[in-house]
Amino acid sequence: MAQATGVGSMPGDDAREAARTVTGSLETFPYLPELPARGPGADLIGRTVGLLAEMYGQLEPSGWRLSDRPGRDTRRARAWLGEDLDALEEFTQGYAGPLKVSVVGPWTLAAALQRRGGEAVLGDPGACRDLTTSLAEGVREHLTELRRRVPGARPVLQLDEPSLAAVLRGAVRTASGYRTHGAVDRAVVEGALRELAAVHDGPLVVHSCASEVPFALLRRAGVSGVSFDARLLTERVDELIGEAVEAGVALFAGVLPGDGQDAGALSDPAGSVMGVRSLWRRIGLSPALLTESVVVTPACGLAGASPAYARAALAHCVRAARSLADNPE
Repeated sequence: MAQATGVGSMPGDDAREAARTVTGSLETFPYLPELPARGPGADLIGRTVGLLAEMYGQLEPSGWRLSDRPGRDTRRARAWLGEDLDALEEFTQGYAGPLKVSVVGPWTLAAALQRRGGEAVLGDPGACRDLTTSLAEGVREHLTELRRRVPGARPVLQLDEPSLAAVLRGAVRTASGYRTHGAVDRAVVEGALRELAAVHDGPLVVHSCASEVPFALLRRAGVSGVSFDARLLTERVDELIGEAVEAGVALFAGVLPGDGQDAGALSDPAGSVMGVRSLWRRIGLSPALLTESVVVTPACGLAGASPAYARAALAHCVRAARSLADNPE
């Protein structure tokens, strides 16, 4: 049976309403919602900075920067995450099954988080290693807390890596904007992802809504799934996707816009997964494998959409997944 889930963010600032929507819409694969509309500390980077073990951050006009001690910004990020977990626990009483939780991956975090001098952590290999170690320990504690609150959950860890392709290309700009940080060696990138995978005995999914997704690297890094914007796929990556699927990697296919600008996209659940079916035919994989290997999602988070669209989008993904299961060919 093909499944459906979301990517991470939801609109608004009400943790209970977000948890109610997610758990009500996605009965077999809910996730811990993120609410960036609450402000700094609830944003993608700040939320993960609050998880770091023995590393702290503070918000500067230029973005998040490492600091010596946990200040107001770190405490606020942790408090909001606690609210989110409280709400999720309330609406998952008795739940047993997969439950997805998202954090920023080590490379997007290194590209966004600044050292004390203002340059990105990405420019210092030693600082990158320290950041990865801190993130891994923070994630370990986060997953332990999730299991305590939802004992029946089988946690699925998602690493959000929108900057991964830019890190590999050497396209992340320095603070001045006039230069770029050098490309990070692929073996080093893989190693950091493996370190995160090692803290979790369940599935690891890497999400990137960029136009270039390094499917081969992620497969070699041992991830369980790749989450991507399926609307951006070209036939150039067919072979890479086929190799990933044959290696057991699940595809979290983003088939629906996350911003809510195209309400017409909600009118045809079966049509929204036609591209996935076409991909399967081109690769020549078994239709039976389709429902085992594909999870239907929006293309990205839903924070920029209206609450009504967000609810409809999650319900749409469930119907689209059912369509794949009923007619994989």
